[in-house]
Amino acid sequence: MNNTFFLKNLWLWKCGKQEINYEKKNINMLKKTEWSNEFERCMRNRLLIGSMRYGKLNDNNKKNYNRIEYAIKKLKQYQKSKNKELLVDVANLCLIEFEEGKGVFISFDDKNHVSHK
Repeated sequence: MNNTFFLKNLWLWKCGKQEINYEKKNINMLKKTEWSNEFERCMRNRLLIGSMRYGKLNDNNKKNYNRIEYAIKKLKQYQKSKNKELLVDVANLCLIEFEEGKGVFISFDDKNHVSHK
């Protein structure tokens, strides 16, 4: 166990939470289980069709679209319809915004995590 894992477990212990046994975690197994090949296939197929309609990824001559606003609209539609195709659209809009948008990547933990119902 390296210092990073030790310090994470120290904080978990200090907060009265269950410590994580990192020795049992197998990163190669997680790489196999923590992804959806079907979702990726749907995304890639949509991106290929989208490149014909709207232009290739990172094409300098592509029109500007408000991808974030449209992604939010698609998420609201998904909440009502539960049509997973809309989630693929949202993921692709986020991917394209990540690649082509003007935002910056700053990695941080905002302590605002998904909660259960």
